[in-house]
Amino acid sequence: QVQLVESGGGSVQAGGSLTLTCKISGYSSSSSRLCMGWFRQAPGKEREGVALIDKFGTGISYAASVKGRFTISKDSSETTLSLQMNLLKPEDTAMYYCAGAFTGACWWTQSEYDYWGQGTQVTVSS
Repeated sequence: QVQLVESGGGSVQAGGSLTLTCKISGYSSSSSRLCMGWFRQAPGKEREGVALIDKFGTGISYAASVKGRFTISKDSSETTLSLQMNLLKPEDTAMYYCAGAFTGACWWTQSEYDYWGQGTQVTVSS
């Protein structure tokens, strides 16, 4: 059973940076690989996609609101997914979740993801 555990959240001022980490366990990357994504949910809003990285690590997509400021990456062993967040804005405040799916391609559709972490809180003050 795939398990995902996020860390790295915290409180920062606008313009600051944070790096979120998602530890991946419970499966062998030698037999199959995961499409991975970061999603976030702000208070009173629906959960939305932030960044995706395909099973090869080469197909990467970003939400328009974070493009140019956030960078998603994963290590070659597929044990760690990261999200480097720069130039943070108050509107980036949310609970951030990593998610994984054994799919051929990565989609923004959240129902495609079978595995979710518990989330890590990011708070950006102005």
